[in-house]
Amino acid sequence: MQIFLQIVFILISLFLIGVVLMQKGKAQGLSGAFGGGSTGDSYWNKNKSRSMEGKLDRLTKIVSVLFFVVALALSLI
Repeated sequence: MQIFLQIVFILISLFLIGVVLMQKGKAQGLSGAFGGGSTGDSYWNKNKSRSMEGKLDRLTKIVSVLFFVVALALSLI
C-alpha cells in the first residue's frame, strides 16, 4: 500500500507542477494585496470561472488538496 501511495504522490506532484506552470502570473503584485487593483465588477472577473484560467485555478486547488491528503496518508503509514 505504501508503494502505491508513493507512486500516486509522485504523479500528483508532477501534475501539480504542470498545472501551476500553465497558469499566467498575477501581474498586480503588492498593489492587488492591499486593494490597489481592480474593483472586481468587470466582465472578466464575473466570468473568470468559465475561462481556461478559472479552470486551471480550480484544478490547482483540487490537486493541491489531493497532494496534502496523500502526504498526510503517507506520513501516517
